[in-house]
Amino acid sequence: MPSRPRLSPLSAALASIFAALLASPAQSQTLNELYESARGFDATYQGARAQYDASIARAAQAKAGILPAVGLTAGVTRSDLDIETLTGAGRGTTTPRDFNTQNVGINATQPLYRPANWATYEQGKRQADIAQAVLTIAEQDLIVRVSQAYFDVLASQDSLALVRAQKVAVAEQLASAKRNFEVGTSTITDSREAQARYDLVIAQEIAAENDLQVKKVVLDQLVGRPGSVPVPLRVPVVLPTAMPADINAWVAQADEVHPAIQQARLGLDVAGLEVEKAKAGHKPTLDANLGYNVTRNPTGTSTSTVGTRINAATVGVTFNLPLFAGFATENRIKETLALEDQSRSVLDGTKRSVAQATRAAYLGLVSGAGQVKALEAAEASSQSALDANRLGYQVGVRINIDVLNSQSQLFQTKRDLAQARYNVLLGNLKLRQANGTLTIDDMNAINATLASSGSVPAVPPATGPDRNITTPAVTPPSIPVIPPVPVPPFNPPAPTMPTAPVPPVILNPPVR
Repeated sequence: MPSRPRLSPLSAALASIFAALLASPAQSQTLNELYESARGFDATYQGARAQYDASIARAAQAKAGILPAVGLTAGVTRSDLDIETLTGAGRGTTTPRDFNTQNVGINATQPLYRPANWATYEQGKRQADIAQAVLTIAEQDLIVRVSQAYFDVLASQDSLALVRAQKVAVAEQLASAKRNFEVGTSTITDSREAQARYDLVIAQEIAAENDLQVKKVVLDQLVGRPGSVPVPLRVPVVLPTAMPADINAWVAQADEVHPAIQQARLGLDVAGLEVEKAKAGHKPTLDANLGYNVTRNPTGTSTSTVGTRINAATVGVTFNLPLFAGFATENRIKETLALEDQSRSVLDGTKRSVAQATRAAYLGLVSGAGQVKALEAAEASSQSALDANRLGYQVGVRINIDVLNSQSQLFQTKRDLAQARYNVLLGNLKLRQANGTLTIDDMNAINATLASSGSVPAVPPATGPDRNITTPAVTPPSIPVIPPVPVPPFNPPAPTMPTAPVPPVILNPPVR
């Protein structure tokens, strides 16, 4: 029975460390789970929710200006009078008179024509829409912040795993250098170079451990769950793509649906209605009045000793026309017109900022996707270079520093590749945030790239002829193609040999 090929020490170290660090335990949380936790804990988002509720209530107050106002009144009055007779019989006498007056009534006023109140009502409806746009911005920001913290932890975990794998590989190289020195096949320089590289990796491991702890603290504080454990990416990694692959389509969509642009548009509408309110200062008002009042005098009045009760129903219309207000209305109109111009400038600036951010996010996503492809090729090349340098070191055509440098290059490429993949995932979310279309469904698409909760993701096959390791076939996603940069051919002119300078002419000195 043929023996099973063994994995190389470097590949075995990578496999064991990745299996330990990237395993997804049962208590790990997906991106969606941590986002739901953040919605109920994050102070910034909770403040935005409270501000939204307050804005909705404030907007509803504007409707009161066009609805009837109804009031109930009631009162009791006691009057003590001294009635002095001035003429006629009983002249000069004073007669005391005491009586009570009781009244109760209900009165209503319905505005019939109040332009300022109707403008305020329209402003209230738009302010409710503004509150919704502000809340949408807060929700999109929360999605990006949670995703950023989530992938920061995963990136730190990958970096720590790679540093530890590099430590194992360098330790192996250090031991090999010491053995070769003991048998006399290498110099002490190889051992010292390997020891220096090993000490450097130890320092990098300490820094990576600290960075991972800091990133976990940030994620825990954001979601309100101590000991959060993010689920890693599924292996092999499948990155989603941004469609359509047209930057102008993304910019045009942002101009239509971006909540910041909608907020600025609604702000311009509110400013225009404020101008109408100011102009209403010159217009008349018309109100309808309706009332029913009961007045009761059980012991009479000042002119009668007979108890009375008066039931009065009233209905009428009140007209008011302002004539002069000390030029306050004219100056108020000028003020609101200037504020309307300011709101129009804010809208223009918001459109430009959104378009610029959308273009930058799209170009960053395309560039990131290209970097992933390039780093995947670089990873394979670096692995081949390391294998070649290892073999060359064994046969004596390469020195120890060549192997150490190849190891460093490979692990640095792996770290860069992991970070580039996370940047592409975040870039998809940031692109949709930039053009204002980011929703929970977009985060669900990112969440679908994670490993199944409670399962251990597959470890990439190690370098070697081990055929028992299989990986599921996954169709690679379509990546936006970066247009090549035209490079002119390098055709330097043929070198020309310099000609020797003309020898100087030496004149004979004059004869003295």
